[in-house]
Amino acid sequence: MTQPRTVRLFKNGRNQAVRIPRDLELPGEEALIYRDGSRLVLEATARPSLRQLLASWEPIDLSWPEIADPPAEPVDLTEA
Repeated sequence: MTQPRTVRLFKNGRNQAVRIPRDLELPGEEALIYRDGSRLVLEATARPSLRQLLASWEPIDLSWPEIADPPAEPVDLTEA
């Protein structure tokens, strides 16, 4: 754990904001924020893996049309 340090608070419209020093930057563009007693906690959000994302989707219940799949036509690669 790093040593606590003082940071600047400022107003951004009607919201209070904090400048996060470069060495403490969080990855991504979103974070979780919550209170834990008298502490305000800021956590990076983990992006779901592709496997997790696909597992969260409902199956598609459609009847797909048949698509003709003829064999490939031969190609003569010796012609220039």
